[in-house]
This record gives sequence, C-alpha cells and structure tokens, in this order.
Amino acid sequence: MTELLYSPKIKPEHLARKAIVYIRQSSEKQVRYNLESQRLQYEVADRIRTLGWRHVEVIDSDLGFSAGMAAARREGFERVLSWVALGEVGIVGSREVSRLSRTDKDWCRLLEVCQIFGTLIADEQQIYDLNYLDDQLVLGIKGTLSVVELKVLRQRMQAGQESKARRGELFKRLPVGYALDLTGKVGLHPDQRICDAIRLVFMKFRERWSIRQTFQWFRDHDIELPANPIQGTKLIWKVPTQSLVRDILINPFYAGAYVWGRRPLTTLLVDGRLEKHQSSTRRAEECRVFIPDHHEGYIDWATYQENQRMTRRNSVNWQGDESMAAIRAGQGLLVGLLRCGHCGRKLHVRYWGGRGTHARYLCRGDYDDGGQYCLGFGGASVDRRLGQELLKVISPLGLEASLRALEELSAGDAAQRIALSSKLEQLEYEARKAFEQYDAVDARNRLAASALERRWNEKLEEIATTKQRLAGLNTRRYSLTADEEARVLAMGENFAEIWQNDQCPPALKKMIFRTVVEEIIVRTDLEKKALQFTIHWKGGTHTQLAMERPRSTAETATPMEALEIIRRMAVRHGDDQIASVLNRLGYSTGKGKRWNQTRVATARRNHSITGQRRALPDPERISLNEAARICGVSHRTIERLVEAGLLKREQVTPRAPWGVRRTDLNDEPVRSVIERLIRTGKLVLQGGCAENQPVLFTENEGDDNAGHHE
Repeated sequence: MTELLYSPKIKPEHLARKAIVYIRQSSEKQVRYNLESQRLQYEVADRIRTLGWRHVEVIDSDLGFSAGMAAARREGFERVLSWVALGEVGIVGSREVSRLSRTDKDWCRLLEVCQIFGTLIADEQQIYDLNYLDDQLVLGIKGTLSVVELKVLRQRMQAGQESKARRGELFKRLPVGYALDLTGKVGLHPDQRICDAIRLVFMKFRERWSIRQTFQWFRDHDIELPANPIQGTKLIWKVPTQSLVRDILINPFYAGAYVWGRRPLTTLLVDGRLEKHQSSTRRAEECRVFIPDHHEGYIDWATYQENQRMTRRNSVNWQGDESMAAIRAGQGLLVGLLRCGHCGRKLHVRYWGGRGTHARYLCRGDYDDGGQYCLGFGGASVDRRLGQELLKVISPLGLEASLRALEELSAGDAAQRIALSSKLEQLEYEARKAFEQYDAVDARNRLAASALERRWNEKLEEIATTKQRLAGLNTRRYSLTADEEARVLAMGENFAEIWQNDQCPPALKKMIFRTVVEEIIVRTDLEKKALQFTIHWKGGTHTQLAMERPRSTAETATPMEALEIIRRMAVRHGDDQIASVLNRLGYSTGKGKRWNQTRVATARRNHSITGQRRALPDPERISLNEAARICGVSHRTIERLVEAGLLKREQVTPRAPWGVRRTDLNDEPVRSVIERLIRTGKLVLQGGCAENQPVLFTENEGDDNAGHHE
C-alpha cells in the first residue's frame, strides 16, 4: 500500500465496517530494540485511512509473541478472528502477511473467515479479496512462504549454534566464577573472592551431604555468594537461595566439562494445542554436546559424579530413586544401603509404633501390582548387628578421627572467617574508590557530590558491620585445653562406647555408615528364619554374615487366649495375679517368655485394656484366705463348704483366685455349720440334708478342729 490510493476491490460495504491493523513482533528483544520495524507497522494505519476508512483500530497486544508452531496463545490474533466472524471488519491490514501467521493452521483459519464474511486483507503491496481465485492463490503462496521462511531461519540459527557448541565456543552467559580471557578462552574468574566463594559451596556440600543443608549453612551464617543478575552483566552478592546453591552443585561446567543441550525443547499436544515444554535436565554424558576437560574446574570429574550420586540418593521422588535415602533424623541407620538379594530392588524404611520411631525395612516386590512384599524385617536388631560389624572395621581408626576432630575444633569458624575477610577487603577497595570519586568531583556540583558522598557512606557502614561480625567470630574463637584434648582422644579410643551411647545422633551414625559402606545385599533362607547379609565396603572388600530374622508383630503377638484371660481378670485382679495364672495355665508371651507383672502391664497397654498393678479392694467379695480369717476357721473348711455346695464361689478363669461374697458367709446353712464347728469342734455339713442323715467327711473332722484351734 505504499503508493496505493484506490482499489476497485474496496466496496461501500467494506468502508461501512471498521478496519483492523495487526502489529506483531516475535520476541521481547525485538520489541525493545527493533523500533524502526514497529514504526513501519504503525504507519499502516495511516495508509488504511487514506483508502477511505474512518474507524481504524490497531491491535498490538501480540508484541513479543511468536506466531510459529507451538507458540503461546495470541490473544490479539484471536480477537481479530472473532471480530471478522461477527461481520464487523471490512479490512485486515498488516505490513507483511508473516506478521499475521507463521503456521498453515492459523493462516487457513484467517482466510476462511475472511472469505465467508467478505473481509479484505491488505499488506504493503496489495489488497486481496478472497472471492477472487487469483487473490486466494497469491495469499496461499505468501502464507506458505512465511511458514517456510521461519523454518529455514530457525534451522540456520540452530545449525550455527550447534556447530559453535561442538567446538566448545558457544557461551550465552558463563556460570558464576568463570570469565573469558583476551584470547576468548574460559578461565577462572580473576576475582579471588568469587573463586573462594564457589569453592566454599563444594566444600560445605561434602561436609553436609545435602543441598538443603548446604544452603542452610550459608543462610544461618549470613554468608553471601556471587550471582548473575536477571538483567545486566555485573555480578551481585547476596545470601543465596536454595536454587542458587543447587545450580552450582549440579552444573558440570564447574567440573571442567562443556555441555550443550541439557534441557532441550519438546513439542507436545496438550488439550488440542501444540505447546513447547522444556524437558528435564539430562545427565552431562547424555547431552548433544559433551566435552570433558574443556577448561579448568573447581572440582574434578570424579568428585562431580560422586556429588550427583549423593544428590540422587537424597531425592524423595519415588520415580527418581527407589529408596528414600536422604540422611534424616529417623532411627533406621541402613536407609539407602540395603538391596534385596532376591529381586534387586532397594529396600525402603517404614516407621511404626505409638511414636512412629520403630524402623522396619521392606522390599516392595510386586505389592503395587496386587502381590506382596518380597522381604521385610524389623530394623532395631539388624542395625545393632551391622553396627557391631562396623565397629570392628573402624574402631582402630578412632584415634585418627580424634586427631582430625581436634584440627577442626581448633580451626573454629574458619570458612566463615575467610569469607568475611574477603568481603571486608573488597568493601575497603570499593570505599576507597567511592572516596576518590567524591574527592574528584567539583564541590559546586552539589547533586553529584551528595550522591557520591551517600555512596561512600554506605560503603563505610558496610565495612563497620563486617568488622563487627569478624570481631564476634574472633571472640568465640578459642584453643582447646589439655583436658579437652584428652577427652577428644579418649572418645577415639573408646569409639564403641560413643557409638552405643543414646546421645549419639542417628544422623551421624548414618553418615558414618555411608562413608565406609557402598551397599548391603540381604536375602532370607528358604524357611525365612534367617537373614544373610553381604556388606560391600568402600574399596571393594566384601563381608558376609548371618543372623536370625527378627520376627514381625504378627509372629510375636500375644496369644488371643491369654489376652482374653487378661481382659476378664483385669476388672478386679492385679497384674501380678494375672501373671501367676497365665504361667500356671502354661501360656507364654509372644516372644516365648514367662509372664511377669511388667509384661502383663505392657500387654494391657498395647491392647488398651484397663487394669491395675495390684488387685482392687472389693467390699462385697473376699478371697478364700480372707473368708477363713473372718470366720475363724481354716481355708480347708471354706473349701469343703464350697465342695459341698453350701457356699458359692466365683472364679474368672481356671486357676484364678476364688472370690466369695461376704454376705454369703452369714446366710444359712453356712452360718450354722461354722457356729457348730466353733462350739463343738466338729464340722457337720448339712447342705440340703436332714439332721438324721450321716455326716459327710467325718474322717476329716479331727483335722478341721485341730486347724481351728491353731
């Protein structure tokens, strides 16, 4: 439309509707810097007005959005289609048809609705009416060329990038801690503070064994790390986020390797639309370009690989790793080290018990597919047994470990002190530079002088704060006394006692296990009564041992018959009486031990049975001996009254203590029999018999009388 002032294709019905001018640029960088292209596109609106349209609307909401395949949704283009479909648009103008679309799908949609509703399309050279076959052909060719043009340009750029990357020369932005020298080669950053900060990250990770623990150390000690800003090129110093620490630790560039294509873009069909997604980070060896020993690294490649294995073990993502292997505060010491010798899977840990602290190791087997666990056993006894084997190996090294501990204790907060000293040195340099700038400015230029003075004062304040923190560290620094050194050495000589002490944290024990043990293979025998372990020590040595398999809760559960007796007797009797009855009846605990008062109380607590340690006094019921004492007779007399059916007894279970109601002792004929026994010295049992009938048990009357007179 450069010189086009009139076209016979423009009808009054077209001019009666509004005109749309569509403006688009593909990226934010183009929007920010390609301003001449924007100006040329906005000028299309003026040319549309010269053709006779009074109502011209400019749609520029798609500036910074690509029109290629799998690009983000273009709100402005969708608005153009909807207005055309409503019959409100007479012409759609754009400087080039490639601004409207770079895909066949969007181009065909636009042509279809424009043809149906009689809307014209205009570019810089021509006006097109879709009712004419020639215009359809020309627009179709131009649309196809715009699609092909984008693909060709993209292929050229990608081929150029990959070619440069295969030479190890493509650097969009170097990681923090590196810089290009005058020859264009990668080298360590010339700022020593930056290099020391990066080395400190790797050193603390080797001490903490976890990305999060490393990040927490920097946060807790308020130690800053250098970072690339979102905008600009100058490095900034800040207390790191966890993502910053993670990016440093997983980046293979710090191990001297050059990689390209770690997170390639993939095109997926989501809800009927093509979308571009960045895939997960690939291993360095699996990237499209991998060049080891490309430049000087902060760590070697073997250390980097070991760090990645530690990071993967710490992951709680079930799909990423079969075991929850991070060092945490749980009681299971062998988490992440056990592997099933039957199916090869890693064993997981589960915590049971009232407090959730009893570890149990499980191999999932085909449980997720409706099967059962392949292997499972309690963790407490296994941890103790393998801990004993560990002590045999490392106890001779206890003295060396003590000497190493002495060095670390004497060093104190050396890493934090070094970091603050480097920061102080840089701040002093920046303060001197700020003063020189302030001193050189003309005093009459008050605006510049005040700004430079404020900058100088800010640096002086930061210097004072850093010096104060360093002074605090120096105050806490102390040398170990002779007694403290002797205690540390004694800990090394008596390492086994320290290990078995309750104050020794599980996390420390796990760290020691993983330091010396590579993996532990466990399997069971055919009867599943024994566990067989093969310990793979770091360095290639193997140790085999066997132990009895800890029985599960179901195998060591209290028998139901014994629980029923406990439940019935616990209403009135004490735990000591219940234990005596269970032992007389031949019952034992789930672990095969004799019952006692403590074990009965434990069984009641585990099964929520209310009871008491000693029998509760009952004013209505008394024992056999108590009944004999009240009546003034021997317990044998009471037994004979019960045997004759004259006195009722209550017994919860066989072999349990008898219970007699106190009121039954005063009822007839018990009271008459006892009174006659006391008066005559003869026991005459008349339970339901007439007085002229023979007396029962006459052969024992003398014994009863004798018992009474005692």
